Amino acid sequence: MTNSVKNIVVVGGGTAGWMSAAALSKVMGTSQYTITLVESEQIGTVGVGEATIPMITLFNNVLEINEDDFVRATNATFKLGIEFPDWKKLGHSYFHPFGLLGVDMDGIAFTHFWLRWMKQGGNLDYSKFNAETEAARQRKFMRTAEQKVMLLPRINYAYQFDASLYAQFLRKMAEQRGVRREEGRIVKVNQAPESGMVQSLELDDGRTIRGDFFLDCSGFRGLLIEGVYKAGYHDWSHWLPVNRAVAVPCDMVEPPIPYTRATAREAGWQWRIPLQHRTGNGYVFSDQFVSEDEATMKLMSRLDGKPQAEPRLLKFVTGVRKKSWVKNCVSLGLSNGFLEPLESTSIHLVQVAIAKILAMFPRDGFDERLIERYNAEMHFEYDNVKDFLIAHYHVTERDDTPFWNYVRNMSIPDSLTEKLELFRTRGEVMAKAGELFRETSWFAVLAGQGLMPESYHPVADVISEDDLRLRLSKVRTGITERVNGMPLHKDYLETMAQGASASGPRGQGATFESATPAPAQTTGGFQGLVNR
Repeated sequence: MTNSVKNIVVVGGGTAGWMSAAALSKVMGTSQYTITLVESEQIGTVGVGEATIPMITLFNNVLEINEDDFVRATNATFKLGIEFPDWKKLGHSYFHPFGLLGVDMDGIAFTHFWLRWMKQGGNLDYSKFNAETEAARQRKFMRTAEQKVMLLPRINYAYQFDASLYAQFLRKMAEQRGVRREEGRIVKVNQAPESGMVQSLELDDGRTIRGDFFLDCSGFRGLLIEGVYKAGYHDWSHWLPVNRAVAVPCDMVEPPIPYTRATAREAGWQWRIPLQHRTGNGYVFSDQFVSEDEATMKLMSRLDGKPQAEPRLLKFVTGVRKKSWVKNCVSLGLSNGFLEPLESTSIHLVQVAIAKILAMFPRDGFDERLIERYNAEMHFEYDNVKDFLIAHYHVTERDDTPFWNYVRNMSIPDSLTEKLELFRTRGEVMAKAGELFRETSWFAVLAGQGLMPESYHPVADVISEDDLRLRLSKVRTGITERVNGMPLHKDYLETMAQGASASGPRGQGATFESATPAPAQTTGGFQGLVNR
């Protein structure tokens, strides 16, 4: 077997770089290809993104990562969703869970039946019909096997972990599979005179790293994609005006809870991510509405434990490259774009990029049709996440600060306007095939933010009132039984820390074909790895 593309070079380490190297070494192997990762210890990584969504379980399974080993190595906790205090209005809170609300019935979403019931005087708390929300309320967690008893819902989850430890974990795995790491700072990029393809990288000590295919994981600076190819950038800061984040870890003051908390603040929001060994904190804000110094002071005053380091300031512009793949260079992670961490999508977008690269991996040169297809699909991924994030800010009753007045009254994309009007009139957004966030997620956020549908799908009126009550009662019974049988999250983690598998093995050699994503987040994909 001969390939014109044999030498793969990953530029930059961190989470994106080592996820790429680990996946390529597992799927493509290192017998036919050489995989080299270049990084410099002089250049730090961002490494503050510590929360994920359920699709990461697929990535870890494909890499044949034992979940218990992974949790122990990265000081991970389990995540059932995100709590959103003060987003609708001060003093109000809602939960965006992983997993489904109820169960789909008669070909339509459960939410339509709940809307009918609510309009007839039923309980207004739709979250009672979601097992992950109920477990989060009680701070419980347990992995669940595939259920043959329909009444017992599956528990869908993701992780909260130390991103730097995750990168180290993947680095060890990648190097064991033959990936070569080169320490050094890149001082020059050499291109082929006629084609403009990147040929080699020159390091500060005089070494030259040659390659055929380059993955740019160099962070915000985009060393290759922007520094060399001037790919351009779609600036979305009009709709997502936050452009700064100050982050700091602090001591734990309570056992870690199985969810992330995102609290709305005067000029943005504050994250709280509990790990096994610390609590991650950050204030994501717009410097047009609060100064960096004031934001830092406010974050430090709101910590619930002693800070473990000096606060770290990050600057960014929300958006995405106009082209993610140019010639023989693909950008991943922060070098490709940045959508703020409100819904924990950063690592997922790296995973999606890797899966698409594998699906379109070049064999004999670079096909412009595939490159155009890749660029269009990656833009689609970022674009639909963008709309979901904007909805959190725009659909609100808050008018207590200039920041919230701005986002509440700003113009929004036509694609989001259409979704909001559909939801307002009939309780659904009709998400397109391939969109990451499905009907359940949109319902949880829009209803949580205060936008309650005026009506529902007519199929929900077909069954009798008695049948409706019976069905809803069965769903609640199943959720109650499931949650009552779950241990506390802290006890579950302690069992794992002692080296015992808390509920059976996970990640013992899954394949692309056998990996099964959480139902609330999936629509299929590159052999099951991404949600396409």
